Amino acid sequence: MQAWKRNLEKYAELVVKVGVNLQSGQDLMIESPLECLSLTRLIVDRAYAAGAGYVQVNWLDDTITRSRFVHGDESSADYYPDWHADMLARFAERGGAVLHIKVPDPDLYHGIDAELVSRASKAAAVARKTYQHYVRTSKFSWCLIKAPTSAWASKVFPDLPEETRVEAMWDAIFRMNRIYEEDPVASWKAHLEQLRLIRKFLNGKRYAALHYRSPGTDLRVELPDGHIWLGGDKDNESGLRFVANMPTEEVFTMPKRTGVNGTVTSTKPLNVNGTIVDGFSFAFEHGKVVRHDAKVGIEHLNHLLAIDEGSRYLGEVALVPHRSPISDMNRIFYNTGIDENASCHFALGSCYPTNLENGTKLSEEELVQRGGNTSLIHVDFMMGAEDLDIDGILEDGRSEPLFRQGNWAVSFEPQNKP
Repeated sequence: MQAWKRNLEKYAELVVKVGVNLQSGQDLMIESPLECLSLTRLIVDRAYAAGAGYVQVNWLDDTITRSRFVHGDESSADYYPDWHADMLARFAERGGAVLHIKVPDPDLYHGIDAELVSRASKAAAVARKTYQHYVRTSKFSWCLIKAPTSAWASKVFPDLPEETRVEAMWDAIFRMNRIYEEDPVASWKAHLEQLRLIRKFLNGKRYAALHYRSPGTDLRVELPDGHIWLGGDKDNESGLRFVANMPTEEVFTMPKRTGVNGTVTSTKPLNVNGTIVDGFSFAFEHGKVVRHDAKVGIEHLNHLLAIDEGSRYLGEVALVPHRSPISDMNRIFYNTGIDENASCHFALGSCYPTNLENGTKLSEEELVQRGGNTSLIHVDFMMGAEDLDIDGILEDGRSEPLFRQGNWAVSFEPQNKP
């Protein structure tokens, strides 16, 4: 127990120093499940020790969240409080940092009408559009982290005795976040430096397209002129570095909205608004999903694709080697923030304007003209595995190996350091 407490303290310190990179005098907002009380208290302590001006904690509870759909009036699904959306936007505008302990129960909405859940998700997206724009343009520092809940741990570790599942989940979270290292902050800085080398390499190549091939996947993804590869840490509007997702193993950029053609098949389940979608595939023509299927949760996938016009286009392309810390655990976590860092993936919906030169200064119309996609959603799905090959297509039409058998086919030498 003493070792667990020490590791929890190291985790809290890492989140404050590297995740949100909290500055003296800066406010912090934390969204946390009630079950994560111990970790949240430690993060609050570390935040004030780092000089936080004020720390606001918003508590979440899955039972309360589900109650709305079980006992509430159907019209409730179409409502999201403007005052809450305004609060989030104002907090970001004032330079606060936001930390989400994001661990949704994969079976939270089992038995609930998929249409109701989809309507509620859309209402929230519409109300929070300004705030989400600030998120996607990195106006402020924000970070998503993970911590165990009983329901989530039971979903991930059903093969273990019930009383050991939360402990197993803590072990997995500590491992994927390098907490067992003597100095996790220093270990993360070295990891982020390696991701910078990869970004440097890809940004130097200026690939015109990527060609993906694996069983069930044959997809060509064009990249817009002026695209930028990101990954690891990034700058907010004030020039402060932060890490948006912990753990993170990806580098990512923006696909050309109308330049995606072919088929892609998922390799991991996807948690869509508290329900599981699995065994799904998409066929793209000129960037748009024209056909889709799923072995599990097709009704939820249908509703996702119907959110708006942009939900049928891609907004992100991300590269993650199969041999990576999370993938090597050989476990499905039913949490996109983790599973996407064990697999190459795409995202349906809105792009990140930061993935385009001067993209944060563009209107939505200008962004689309430059090849970006806009939507109320941004939903990552995993399609990489040990049998994935990717070719980089150069501007002159030549192709070269980028991934072979799920892993990088190129090396990243220290002399490429930016």
